[in-house]
Amino acid sequence: MNKNQQFDKSITSKSIVIALILIPINSFWIIQLEVVRYTHPTLIHPLSNVIFIVLILTTFSLLLRKVAPKLALERSEGLALSRGELLSVYVMLCITSSLCSHDMMEILVTILGHPFRFATPENEWRDLFWRELPEWLTVRGERALNAYYEGHSSLYIGHHIKAWLTPAFWWITFIFMLLFVMLCINTILRKQWTERERLTYPIIQLPLEMTSTQSGFFRNGIMWMGFGIAAAISIINFLNSIFPNAPYVPVKRQSISYLFTEKPWNAMGGVRLSFYPFVIGISFLIPLELLFSCWTFYWFYKMELVLGSVMGWRSLSRFPYDNEQAFGAYVGLLGFALWAGRSHLRQVAAYIFSFSRNSGRDRDRPLRQDGTEPVHHIDDSTEPMPYRMAAIGLVVGMIFFILFSYKAGMSLWVIPLFFGIYFLLATMIARLRAELGFLVHDLHNIDPNIVLTTSFGTRRLGASNLTVFSLYMFFNRAYRAHPMPQELEAFKIAERANLNARHFAGIIMLATGVGAIVTFWLLLDGYYRHGAESGYYGPWALGFGRGIYGRLENWLNYPRGIDTPAVAFMGGGLLFTIAMMFLRTRFLWWPFHPLGYAMANSWGMYNLWSCLFVAWIIKWLVLRHGGLKSYRRAVPFFLGLALGDYALGNLWSILSILTNSTLYQFWP
Repeated sequence: MNKNQQFDKSITSKSIVIALILIPINSFWIIQLEVVRYTHPTLIHPLSNVIFIVLILTTFSLLLRKVAPKLALERSEGLALSRGELLSVYVMLCITSSLCSHDMMEILVTILGHPFRFATPENEWRDLFWRELPEWLTVRGERALNAYYEGHSSLYIGHHIKAWLTPAFWWITFIFMLLFVMLCINTILRKQWTERERLTYPIIQLPLEMTSTQSGFFRNGIMWMGFGIAAAISIINFLNSIFPNAPYVPVKRQSISYLFTEKPWNAMGGVRLSFYPFVIGISFLIPLELLFSCWTFYWFYKMELVLGSVMGWRSLSRFPYDNEQAFGAYVGLLGFALWAGRSHLRQVAAYIFSFSRNSGRDRDRPLRQDGTEPVHHIDDSTEPMPYRMAAIGLVVGMIFFILFSYKAGMSLWVIPLFFGIYFLLATMIARLRAELGFLVHDLHNIDPNIVLTTSFGTRRLGASNLTVFSLYMFFNRAYRAHPMPQELEAFKIAERANLNARHFAGIIMLATGVGAIVTFWLLLDGYYRHGAESGYYGPWALGFGRGIYGRLENWLNYPRGIDTPAVAFMGGGLLFTIAMMFLRTRFLWWPFHPLGYAMANSWGMYNLWSCLFVAWIIKWLVLRHGGLKSYRRAVPFFLGLALGDYALGNLWSILSILTNSTLYQFWP
């Protein structure tokens, strides 16, 4: 560490112990909401469950500091958590929540035994792909699977543990390496995006303000005004869920498709309105041009659907190939971001391959004209890990994925393409969160499976590759709870709070290992007690496997070649994005950002575009008539709006678990 750099003490044994105690509690809470009750806190950011826990810890610490001196309770005052400790707990719970989510490990556990339990003479799964499924990554034992699906049993029986031990070990190792490689990529990109481009990171503003001892967040009357409005709406709707005759405030998503029933307008499909307080509150922090681009391109996408109906382009059955356009847009955006940071990347690469041991820049030596540091004087002492270690980690991680995937059955030429696409999308999601801060980033059907089957055809890929694709669907089905932006935001939190990023890198990997083990344990324990086929879990414990292996069955029974129109639309999305980025660099007045274009067809935009529209109008009016000073005064109000919705909404979710009843949920 650079001797001139002084960090506040952040990672303590106390904060780690508290986080480790909270991890299983938090994971159990998520499983109860997402698997049992099918409401999804991990689909939105910042994660409402983690914000709620940090709110409780912060309130406890504030009260303890206020009461302890009056009662001469010096030892009790030591129980209060500092800002660094609170943020450490926040980061660890965010990582474990992303792992224990509807879009990651909740899928993994349910698909490992599914093809052996539900193979029938009609679907012919035994002949189609049983031989392609690696034994060391799946569960085949009939006794273990019968108890798993039927319930009224226990995980803690010898043959049950033995059946799951090997696949659980390898998948946990795989997940650990996956997040480690993300950590290495974030280390290399952090300085360019955080310090040089100064991306805004809207998602982290709420936890930063909540834990700050200097901002006076909880003493701000404007914040409590926003909190009160959101809380009042939540209380009214909570009472409505108990007493249907009570009034209801329509803030949740509602379809208005009935307004578009005639041709060609009915081609738009579903159109929804929503006015979630927490979405409007967080979205107020998003840059104005990005807010404008999001809702504008949402309607641009809808007009594409109308145009296809008007022109009668029935030969293009999937026009406008929105997922393919979006993938091309993401490639273009990431390419432009890397090009903009080429000087930094070039300097890092030169430093990695240099033989100088000097890791600290001579601060009396001037920077170059392009703002970069001399090769032998790059300062990586404040990075999450040394640049050379990050580079070695990338190489080791890719070797692991090659060996792991090859042994699982994937062809050597497919593996780098698959993981190249995956980490491209992961990096773009991290960039999207840092720059845009949109609360939902799902990227449904924009993943390596779809891109490769579209570009090469299922016939050329073959049964073995397609089967491994299906096993890898647990981290590729959707990217709403992706862990890579959580890591990047953790390092921005460290910078803003003057904390040691290397300590944060350590607790991220600790949380990854512990969180993966705890999630496996809790899911298996619950399924063996209640049964995956029981009414306790509804259809969702089986739905993932049914969808994933049903698609594999379709791939193998109906092989197809290259989808030429889809590939063409990928190229079209790429070119359109490049054109927009060119216009942005040439004309300051150009109002459209291609991030809005990339996300136009997403599930998040489908549900939340109207919230972004409201936030855009309010922010435009505030800046137009009050300027930057009025905007800064308004920020606590909108953070309070989000906090009030989160606090009351999570309270109702806990009550619904305790009473085993359906109460008002602030989020679908």
